[in-house]
Amino acid sequence: MNSPIQGTAADIIKLAMIRVDQRLREEQLQARLVLQVHDELLIEAPKEEEARVREILHQEMLGVTDFAVSMEIDIQSGSDWYEAH
Repeated sequence: MNSPIQGTAADIIKLAMIRVDQRLREEQLQARLVLQVHDELLIEAPKEEEARVREILHQEMLGVTDFAVSMEIDIQSGSDWYEAH
């Protein structure tokens, strides 16, 4: 019963990764997708790009699906992964 749900979640995060990476490159930002762990993406970016990267993450991660139920995302930042949690 859990396999279809986990498989779908894995597909969603893969599509989000591709879309986020493409946008970062298209907009010629220094920010880079560094790591994906389960349903989290770790982006490394200069402080001056933080606001733009947040916008990109929000747009691309919410836009990756068209489900009847809305998706939610939570964006955190910090100088390291621990601080961002």
